[in-house]
Amino acid sequence: MRTGDGAMRFGIKTRPEHTTWPEMRDVWVAADDIELFESAWNWDHFYPLSGDLAGPNYEGWSMLAALAQATRRIRLGCQVSGMIYRHPAVLANMAATIDVIAEGRLDVGIGAGWNQQECDAYGIELPPLRERFDLFDEGVQVIVGLLSQETTDFDGKYFKLTDARCEPKGVQRPHPPIVIGGRGPRRTLRAVALWAQQWNAIVQSPADWKALKQTLLVRCDEVGRNPAEIVCSVNVVVDPETGIGPAAEKVAEYKEAGVDLIVLNLPHRAKPGILEPLAEALAPLA
Repeated sequence: MRTGDGAMRFGIKTRPEHTTWPEMRDVWVAADDIELFESAWNWDHFYPLSGDLAGPNYEGWSMLAALAQATRRIRLGCQVSGMIYRHPAVLANMAATIDVIAEGRLDVGIGAGWNQQECDAYGIELPPLRERFDLFDEGVQVIVGLLSQETTDFDGKYFKLTDARCEPKGVQRPHPPIVIGGRGPRRTLRAVALWAQQWNAIVQSPADWKALKQTLLVRCDEVGRNPAEIVCSVNVVVDPETGIGPAAEKVAEYKEAGVDLIVLNLPHRAKPGILEPLAEALAPLA
C-alpha cells in the first residue's frame, strides 16, 4: 500500500444488498481491468441497509474470497468488518487465507460495529460504546499479532490467546494493511494512530475531514507515530440521479483538502459500463 506520495488514488465500493452475485462479480472484474482503480470494497453486514430490510444481502468475507479468485490486480477489502461479529482470531485466519488467494492484495478493514438490528436478530451482544471500543482495541492487537508473529500470547479482558498460531500467513509482510473505519476523535483516531495503515472516515465535507485530520495528527503525536504512514480515505457517492459530474467535483474538493484515496460508492446494482466514463472523469485528478 503506497503512502504519502501526494497522488490522488481511487477505489470503488459495491453494496452486496438487493443484488446478485454475477452483478457484483462483473463490476469488480471490469474494475480490475481499469488501472485508475486501485481497490474495490464491499461491506460487512448481514441485513440490507436500505430498501426492504428483509431482502437479500451477501456475506462480505466469503464474497471477498471469491472476488479474490475472480480478479488479478485490484486490491480488495470489506469496508469495514464489525469486530463484534467474529472472534478476532477467526477473522485473522480468514484474512490470512484470503490474502493467499489474492496473492497479497487484501486490506483488512475493521471497525467497532454498530448495527443494533443485526445484533438483536442474531443474538450478538452489542456492548455500550466504551466497552465496544475496549473490545475493539483488544481485537486489533489479536489480529495484528496472529497475522505477523509465529505465535501470539494475549491476556486481555475480552480475548485470551496462548501460544496461538495462524498458518499459513498471508503474502504481505509484516501483515496485510489494517484499515480502520470511523471518526471518533478519542478512541477511533487513537486506534488509527496506533495500528492502522489506512484510515477510512465517514465525513460530511472537506472541512469536516480537515478538522478530523488535525485530531489524527494530535493522536499520532501522542503515540509517536509518523502520520505519513497512514493513508487517509473517504467515500464519495455516485448518485444515479445526478451522475458522474457532481461526484467528480466532490473528489476535486477532497483532493484539495489533502485526502489520499477516494472510494467511489457506485449506484445500487451498477453495471460495468459505468466504470470507463467514471475513470475518464477522474483521470485529470489522479
